[in-house]
Amino acid sequence: MAIRTIRTDNDPILRKLSKTVTVFDDKLEVLIEDMIETMHHADGIGLAAPQIGILKRVIVIDLYDEDGPMALINPRIIDQNGLQMEEEGCLSLPGRHGVVKRPLSVTVQFEETDGQTYEIVGEELLARVLCHEIDHLDGILYIDKEVILEEKAE
Repeated sequence: MAIRTIRTDNDPILRKLSKTVTVFDDKLEVLIEDMIETMHHADGIGLAAPQIGILKRVIVIDLYDEDGPMALINPRIIDQNGLQMEEEGCLSLPGRHGVVKRPLSVTVQFEETDGQTYEIVGEELLARVLCHEIDHLDGILYIDKEVILEEKAE
């Protein structure tokens, strides 16, 4: 396993569309292991392959709960419900935070390293992380969706 360099700020790879994974082999397993190690090293809860310069549809998530880290290959949102507006940050935009509108619940279809298709339902924080990381696969950063809240003067 290796800690990879996280691409930041205006790196053009962050704005590119990732390619569908079609080969499920040892290289993919190494990529996932490296992504998890890189995410943990950076104290993140999610990381998408483009953030380490790889244009493949792979994300990893770890909410540091009993489920542990998970890897989703070719994830896509197939259902979403509700609305939440919470602050987000991003390992590719260090030191920045913003409030973003996201669904309260999402259902995501994805593949695992065995090539089999599965579904996961994420609510609240997991829903936000899933949406945030899947956006990375389409070249979208949270700052593209950021909501600016105006404070009322009293």
